[in-house]
Amino acid sequence: MLKDVVRTKTYQNVIYKNSFLIKDKVVLDVGAGTGILSLFCAKVGAKHVYAIECSSMADMAKEIVKLNGFSDVITVIKGKVEEIDLPVPQVDIIISEWMGYFLLYENMLNTVLYARDKWLVKNGLVLPDKASLYLTAIEDADYKDEKIEFWNSVYGFDMSCIRKQAIMEPLVDTVDQKQIVTNCQLLKTMDISKMASGDASFTVPFKLVAERDDYIHALVAYFDVSFTKCHKLMGFSTGPRSRGTHWKQTVLYLEEGLTLCQGEAVVGSMTVAPNKKNPRDVDIMLKYSVNGRRCFVSTTQNYRMR
Repeated sequence: MLKDVVRTKTYQNVIYKNSFLIKDKVVLDVGAGTGILSLFCAKVGAKHVYAIECSSMADMAKEIVKLNGFSDVITVIKGKVEEIDLPVPQVDIIISEWMGYFLLYENMLNTVLYARDKWLVKNGLVLPDKASLYLTAIEDADYKDEKIEFWNSVYGFDMSCIRKQAIMEPLVDTVDQKQIVTNCQLLKTMDISKMASGDASFTVPFKLVAERDDYIHALVAYFDVSFTKCHKLMGFSTGPRSRGTHWKQTVLYLEEGLTLCQGEAVVGSMTVAPNKKNPRDVDIMLKYSVNGRRCFVSTTQNYRMR
């Protein structure tokens, strides 16, 4: 993830170009990993940074902090946010790179919200403070044949039971922007500084209008992240028209390809919720319909990211 230039450089620019937000402030880095965000904050004059990391990477982070001469400014704490005690009652800023694939898969959002409610001062900053989920539709016949339809006949044998499983699992992959057939629609914006943990479960409507005559084989989700409290708005997008990131995009294959004429629409709703058995997994339900000249369909599909 350190090699994800879009991700890491955005955080660096936010901190270095807005040092007035960080200087002389107490910062909490949630899910610190190597401690790179903590190092950025220390470099611009944070009063103190508490870097929480529950994995064995915390030991490496301590060594990295020491190697770079910031042991007096950065305290690395090994443990889960929900289980540790901070040496201070409050912090001024919480910074975290909590986003997962599809924004919400295996994410640390609830952990960030827990830390916010427990330690953040009134009117304190959460960085980033906005995250938005988007949806579009693509033509993807070749890849769908390779990944999904392949199971219908495997060396002459019917393995379609595996196809049912394969189509239920969203694919994280890079989408070529030339494949995009429709508009891109904003589904949901989350304000990390104000939202409740339950707000990560939602049902939202969508309407994707074809910009040319084409087939649609999948819907594609991606997210943007924003730092709105900066001197000027900063952030990045994981969309197919933006520079690639390790999050790529999330592809939801449709049971049957849709044939759309320019101006016709796929209309429906998306329901997103943590899986009840494993909350780190994400359940997605798509309800969609097309009422066009060459295509008439109304159906529901369920997916699980795991």
